[in-house]
Amino acid sequence: MYHRYTVNNKYLVIRQIFTLVSVVAAFAMNVVANVNPPNGLSIGEISNKFFGDVLITPANYAFAIWGIIYLGLISFGIYQVLPSSRNNLLLRRIGYKIAIASVAQIVWVICFLYRQYALSFLAMLGILLPLIAAYLYLPSTRITKWQRWLIHTPISVYLSWIVLATILNGAITLESWQWNGWGVSEEIWTIIMLSVAALITHLVAIPRLDFAYGMVFIWGVIAIAVRNSDRLLLSGTAIGLSLALIILLLSFSFYAPIHRDRENNY
Repeated sequence: MYHRYTVNNKYLVIRQIFTLVSVVAAFAMNVVANVNPPNGLSIGEISNKFFGDVLITPANYAFAIWGIIYLGLISFGIYQVLPSSRNNLLLRRIGYKIAIASVAQIVWVICFLYRQYALSFLAMLGILLPLIAAYLYLPSTRITKWQRWLIHTPISVYLSWIVLATILNGAITLESWQWNGWGVSEEIWTIIMLSVAALITHLVAIPRLDFAYGMVFIWGVIAIAVRNSDRLLLSGTAIGLSLALIILLLSFSFYAPIHRDRENNY
C-alpha cells in the first residue's frame, strides 16, 4: 500500500512540474517571438504585413491581452504546483490539459513565424480542444475565491481569446490559399464569423455567468470594430453583438440570485 501511494504521489508531482514548466516555456517562447523572432519578423509584423486586409483582425492594441493571459496562466501554474494543491481533484483533471495547450502554443508560434499557416491552424486546434476539455470540468457553483481567481478566471480568459484567435487563424490560412469566399464578400463572411463567435460566447458565458469569458469576447470584438471603423455595417454589427452580451450578462446576473432564493424557499 505504501509503495502504491509513493508511485501515485510521484506522478502527481510530475504533473504539477510539467504543467508549470509548460506554461513558463510557452510564455518564454512568446517573448522571444516578439523580441527576437527567429525568422526575422514577429507575429504582429507578419500579420500586419501579409494579412492586413483580413477584416476579422482586431486593432493592434487588443493583443496586449496576452499579458493578462500569461499573468493568469503563470499564477495558475504556481498555484497548482503547491504541495497543498497536489491532491486537488479539479487540478488533477485539468493540469495536463493546460500543459498540452501550452505545448501546442509553442508549436503554433514556431509554425506561424515560419509562415506555415495551415500547420499553425492545426496547432491552434491543439490549443483550443484541451482548453475546452479543461473548461468543461470547471464547476459553476460553490467555488472559493482562490479557485475563481487562480483556476477559473485564467482558463476562461485564455479559452475566450483562443476561440477568437482560432477564427482569425482560419481566416489567415484561407487568405494564404487565396480563397475567393465562394463569391461572398469578405465583409459578409466576417459578420458571419463574428455572429458565430457571439453565439458560442452566449452559450458559454450566460449559463455560467462567466463575466471573464464574456469580457474577453467584448474586448476582441470592439477591437475589430475599431480597426474597421470605416465599414459601418461590420463595425456596427461588432458593437451591437458586444452590447447584446453585456445586457444579457447583467440581466442574468440580477436574475440568478432571485432564482436561487426562490429555490431555497421551497
